[in-house]
Amino acid sequence: MFSPPEFASDPVRERLLKAALDTALDNFLSDEYHKVTTRLIAEKADVNISMIRYYFGNKEGLYEEMIRDTLNPLLKVLDGQLLDSVEGFQDFFYLYYQTMSKQPEFPKLILKVLALNQGPGRRFIQQLLERGRTRGAKKLEDLKSAGQITPSLDPDIVRMAFVSLAMMPILLKDIFEEQLGRPMDPAFFEKLAAFNGSLFTAGLTRTTAE
Repeated sequence: MFSPPEFASDPVRERLLKAALDTALDNFLSDEYHKVTTRLIAEKADVNISMIRYYFGNKEGLYEEMIRDTLNPLLKVLDGQLLDSVEGFQDFFYLYYQTMSKQPEFPKLILKVLALNQGPGRRFIQQLLERGRTRGAKKLEDLKSAGQITPSLDPDIVRMAFVSLAMMPILLKDIFEEQLGRPMDPAFFEKLAAFNGSLFTAGLTRTTAE
């Protein structure tokens, strides 16, 4: 895989990442991947097309970095201290809702790439998700060792339960808001994160889990 040069807060690189995300959400949900050209991305970022190769190698490298950049706040949690106790799952839900509500079409893009095999970075997305699966399983083992959760819990079941509670409100955000007659704003997501965190924690700590 192409290894881009190291640049800290480079404005051109940041504009390219934003343009890649915007074109992905604007175009990939309705068009084929090949129809989105590097020229279109460069024009949207207001930079020379050669900058894509300079920073990312090619279009695929740019989109892989965009996906990594969007998902990294969630993956970093699995290496940090937030989930050192079961109470941290409430904050983790809220972080997910905060991250994805900034770009609510992003989960739809990931779903399209994985389910329909259309768009950029399918293998890369799978690698990121597998890394999350491995790190999440390690966190659960640590919580089991600390006596905080039921020892018999299957980490894959726990992971699927979390993904279901986290993704669905974002995937169906427009529909839910129409039904609710009000926006799912930060205050709403904070309450939802608190409820889902309590619900999730109850499932982790029940005494008869099989």
